[in-house]
Amino acid sequence: MNLQKNLAQHIKKAVTETYGVTIEHVEFQATRKDFEGDVTVVIFSMLRSVKGNPVQIGETIGDYLVKNVPEVTKFNVVKGFLNLVLSDAYYLDFFQTIQDFSTYGTVPASNEAMMVEYASPNTNKPLHLGHIRNVLLGYSVAEILKASGKKVYKTQIINDRGIHICKSMLAWQRYGDEETPQSSGLKGDKLVGNYYVKFDQEYKKEISNLIEEGATEKEAKAEAPILVEAQEMLRKWEAGDPKVVALWEKMNGWVYEGFDATYENIGVDFDKNYYESETYLLGKDFIQAGLEKGVFEKDPDGSVWCDLTAEGLDRKIVLRSDGTAVYMTQDIGTAIQRVKDFPDVNGMIYTVGNEQEYHFQVLFLILQKLGFSWAENLYHLSYGMVDLPSGKMKSREGTVVDADDLIDDMAATAKEISEELGKIDDFSAEEKAELYKTIGLGALKYYILKVDPKKRILFNPEESVDFQGNTGPFIQYTYARIQSILRKAEIEQETSTALNITLQPKEKELLKILQQFPEVIQLAAGNYSPALVANYTYDLVKEFNSFYQNVPIFGAEDTSEIAFRVSLCDAVGKVIKTAFSLLGIQVPDKM
Repeated sequence: MNLQKNLAQHIKKAVTETYGVTIEHVEFQATRKDFEGDVTVVIFSMLRSVKGNPVQIGETIGDYLVKNVPEVTKFNVVKGFLNLVLSDAYYLDFFQTIQDFSTYGTVPASNEAMMVEYASPNTNKPLHLGHIRNVLLGYSVAEILKASGKKVYKTQIINDRGIHICKSMLAWQRYGDEETPQSSGLKGDKLVGNYYVKFDQEYKKEISNLIEEGATEKEAKAEAPILVEAQEMLRKWEAGDPKVVALWEKMNGWVYEGFDATYENIGVDFDKNYYESETYLLGKDFIQAGLEKGVFEKDPDGSVWCDLTAEGLDRKIVLRSDGTAVYMTQDIGTAIQRVKDFPDVNGMIYTVGNEQEYHFQVLFLILQKLGFSWAENLYHLSYGMVDLPSGKMKSREGTVVDADDLIDDMAATAKEISEELGKIDDFSAEEKAELYKTIGLGALKYYILKVDPKKRILFNPEESVDFQGNTGPFIQYTYARIQSILRKAEIEQETSTALNITLQPKEKELLKILQQFPEVIQLAAGNYSPALVANYTYDLVKEFNSFYQNVPIFGAEDTSEIAFRVSLCDAVGKVIKTAFSLLGIQVPDKM
């Protein structure tokens, strides 16, 4: 039985026998660092039912637990808090029950499947720093959900149609001189992104010329020839013009190859891709069905709306007066199609920036009104933007931080710092390059994922690669230190079958944190927050380093104590590796 459940049963029994009343709930919390104890019972929460002095009530319950629960060896009461000290045997028994720390915290998969959407890029530009936060969040949440016992499908919807795509196509057609990724040596997504920037430059020139000729700014923006031509290209695409479609397929193909290379570089994957060009009409049939059910209403001009004023929102258009779809129409259809494609899906998580919060409120409400039971389990994983010390990024002006460039820069920063430390002189050139990438990517991912998703981030690359403090490299370095200890031990890394030792306080603290790992995974899954896993790992590493500095691993006289300490190091290392894998971060054996 879970210790807290066992304690709760005995506490309820003690209260009933001593005070003649029944309490429904017992509140526990971790014991504060400045008091002796391993788990704390909150007496204040009992005072509605149990009348008396909280200190005296705590003393009475503490005496009862020491006499009746073998795991409780002593206690102390501070005001309304009963701090319980647990036996070494309890922690050693816990340690021996763990057969495989690499899967510690996971539970057998349930029948409930979730779909996590992330990335969702446009095919007119490469992935940038904003996409990186999106991708890292979505991927990590998917991995954490899997670890918590759920079946998970990872997906993205690629925005591969619209005026912004035609802008890149037209600029390439006008100024590209048949340039290709092969002829230019550029990744396809970067090549296409250059022409998106080129379009904006030429568009601004034409606006200036028209204003000089007497047009208003509004007129110039609407009548600039290059924009008018891009709009005509979009109409031709929607009409299926063979030449326009062929150009669209060719340039999108370049971009997809570029995206795939970046995703592989970052270390994320997908189970299925959806494309806006295939989904943007999907919702129209359901709009008609919703009209018949009274979910939607048609205005005199023929446009179709959903009135959500009763829910505190506005009226939302779902079909234009000319019968064309809007984004909401597409998203309704895509959600329904996904459940058709994956019938076991019972909920979806949309990883999208916080500027789209209202859109998802509306989408989820409409799907519920249409009668889909799974719509109750839709969640918008809303996240804040990523800022740089230099300011806001703008794609069309070419001022974004390219994802590939950022990854390369992170590896270069890791190289610079690692060489200053001078601890990898015996590495080959290939080993060094791989290590720099592992450290650089780990620094980037951890810096972003340790922050609550809803908070905005000011990203500082050099600060993220620091080997001290709450950083990825600090945790990676600790893992490498543990592997060095294990190599030195040269023994089989297994817990002893029989342990009869007295635990040092630092050993006990480590065991207490290890014990929390399954709960942290479930909590992170329930809150869709990788930050909980990241900061748990940092707390574990801090406690391990304190243990390492204060307890001589190989200095004990008793060989069973040495074996236990080595096994404890091994266990910590495996939890670090497992936790970091849920964040998409690798850990090196040597640093």
